[in-house]
Amino acid sequence: MTATESASLESLRVLYQNDDYIVVDKHWDIRIDSKMWYEKHTVQAQLRLRFPQLADPDTYYGFRFCHQLDFSTSGALCVALNKAAAGRAYRCFKDRTVTKAYLALVRGWVEEETRTLDFSIGKNSSEGKTHMMCIEGTEGCENPKPCQTEVTVLEYGTYDGDPVTKVLLQPLTGRTHQLRVHCSAMGHPIVGDFTYSLGADNAPYRMMLHAHLLHIPLEAQPLQVSAGDPFVPATDPKWLPQRSLRTPEATAEALLERRVEEERKSREEEEERQRREREERRKGKRGQRCEEESEQQRRHCQEWLSEWAGD
Repeated sequence: MTATESASLESLRVLYQNDDYIVVDKHWDIRIDSKMWYEKHTVQAQLRLRFPQLADPDTYYGFRFCHQLDFSTSGALCVALNKAAAGRAYRCFKDRTVTKAYLALVRGWVEEETRTLDFSIGKNSSEGKTHMMCIEGTEGCENPKPCQTEVTVLEYGTYDGDPVTKVLLQPLTGRTHQLRVHCSAMGHPIVGDFTYSLGADNAPYRMMLHAHLLHIPLEAQPLQVSAGDPFVPATDPKWLPQRSLRTPEATAEALLERRVEEERKSREEEEERQRREREERRKGKRGQRCEEESEQQRRHCQEWLSEWAGD
């Protein structure tokens, strides 16, 4: 199927599979799941068609999705095939040890090659915008929470004649629509983001946001999957790169290496903290024993003095 074709039930692309997990390359034009009877095209339905024997009757959808992707976002999506596997993956997401990296085409040329976006995000309560999120300080923004996204410029070019930048986005937190809101807040909205352009950016066939890399540090064996790069001229000739700074693969690899090093240092610091606590507890016990011995010696001395005085 071509890049601009809509999803079908038969078009499921599997990136990785073992006894516990399946990772699929979600299409940009399909929901993950839905409780609406009229929603026939979902990843859930694709999985049921391809792997009917793996569907779990104890779950509502038949499959346990370890995380979410927006309807218009494509890329790596992890599915757990049993309750225990889902629990292991959930703990990694809960502890924020999962590494995710997205590719995006954004409007304009991003000047800073690397930067960290730090905008708190909350729910938009404004009339007609309750399906959206917003940054702290905007009208109608409720319950904003801290959010950070790292941005790395990969390429400069044009899309359908307009200047755009290909970037790698690493969400350090996990708020709804975080990447879309952050890109809009830095003045470079994602190409084709109909919602956060308030309907203005409606010419592209899709929103140009793709889950490129997923790394889940499972204890037995880490799960690492790349969903490739759909934003290339061979796939979409409207995208014309003009200047390349770095490749998605090399950038993602460096990101992972940095994350592994950070986790190693964190483990060493935690081990050192625990070692110090054990040492303090040992010192406390020794001190307690010394106090007990000193008290015992004092009593013996008092008894001796009493006997001596009596003599």
